[in-house]
Amino acid sequence: MRKVLCVEPVIFIYMFASSLTSPLVQQFIYRRLWEEEYNSTFVSDSNASYCEQNKSSPTYIKQKEVQEKASVFNMQLDLTGAVPSLIVAFVIVANGDRQGRKRSLVLPSVGALIADICLTVISYFSLSLSILFAVAFITGLFGSMATFLGGGFAFIADICHDEKQKTTRIAVVDLIFGVVSGLAGLSSGYFLRGIGFTWTFVTASLLHVVNIIYIIFLLEDTVGISEFQHQAPVSCKELLRETFSGVYMLFKTAPYKKRILITVLLFTFMSYLFTMVGGSSLFTLYELDEPLCWNEVYIGYGAAAFTSVSLTSFLGVYLFSKCLKDIYIVFIGIFSYIGGMVMAAFAKTTLLMFLVRVPSLLCFMPIPVLRSMLSKVVLAGEQGAVFACIACLEVVTGTISLSVFNIIYAATVAWFSGFSFLLSAGLCLVPLAVLCWLLCTSWNGEDLALLVPEEVSSIESVDS
Repeated sequence: MRKVLCVEPVIFIYMFASSLTSPLVQQFIYRRLWEEEYNSTFVSDSNASYCEQNKSSPTYIKQKEVQEKASVFNMQLDLTGAVPSLIVAFVIVANGDRQGRKRSLVLPSVGALIADICLTVISYFSLSLSILFAVAFITGLFGSMATFLGGGFAFIADICHDEKQKTTRIAVVDLIFGVVSGLAGLSSGYFLRGIGFTWTFVTASLLHVVNIIYIIFLLEDTVGISEFQHQAPVSCKELLRETFSGVYMLFKTAPYKKRILITVLLFTFMSYLFTMVGGSSLFTLYELDEPLCWNEVYIGYGAAAFTSVSLTSFLGVYLFSKCLKDIYIVFIGIFSYIGGMVMAAFAKTTLLMFLVRVPSLLCFMPIPVLRSMLSKVVLAGEQGAVFACIACLEVVTGTISLSVFNIIYAATVAWFSGFSFLLSAGLCLVPLAVLCWLLCTSWNGEDLALLVPEEVSSIESVDS
């Protein structure tokens, strides 16, 4: 059977299945905690979920307690799966330079399949929510989203040899993430209303089965089988040594400017990801609370609104890359995100909450551009190492961000639920300050390789 190098269908299916279940898990936890608190069935009609808006009512106080419990529970769940996924992502993605990229794609798909099967059982038999912690840990052992992203972007970097094509291709993958997430988010409300939690989780499980079959039997690996793979299996100690040596040599043997550039780009990526993940993760809980009181369908509409944001961000990268340097594209995206978060903090009506996406139209641009910039700086044999670093940073940053923002939201929801959004916007000053420093700093009178990626090779030859 002839195999193909088209990884986009894999990304599409995985993201659709994951994005279909992600908002449902939050709603499932919220409803179960609601039922435990009130000892009654969760109420939802065609317009809005039930929520008390009279602040002097005892029901309002209990409602806020459910919000706090749901926020803390989600934070604990994220932490449970973060540690194993961090280790697995680092090892699997970094070794992809020699052992191939397919295992970085198939392992997270198998983990997601196991998770959805467990969610089906928990939902159908109304089992305890504490089982979700075991599910999160097992999913983390298979690498979770971090391994999948690291492997997917390294796969794209392998097959793109032109620098401008690499930026566009990575932006296309991020576009797929956004569009599919929006479509799945929109569908999730109708799935939940039409067939309930259990059968929606079954549907996601079947999608992961299809994906696993495609990866194993139809997808061709970008890395050839090396002598390393034909040797006897190495011990875990030797595997870890090989893994860390690749990442270590990425910084050890590189010229001074390249080391500084990689470090600064990784920090910029991490700081912006921290603010964006933390702020956007609270939208579902914020929309369930008063005064919005959205139901599952409206929450799906809200998630789908990010489809337009992903599309406009991709178009922004495509158009701006023709006339602007990468660093200025990142600037524009960060300011776009700040505008959206400030508006979300004071959105008290359904219309205004939907309009939050207007100033945020370009907020996704920094992520693919920073990935592309990092990929351009390193050599072809170092793609796995740099994307392993990115994947680990995404796990660590995402987990810390979710934990911090969920704790802050739980502590501030009673007096001002939009405080976390303002905090997220304010923290964007950190990556902005780093980018300004890069613009104002140069060595030996030369422009930074960041500003002119094509000069990386010549600069390295001069330094060495």
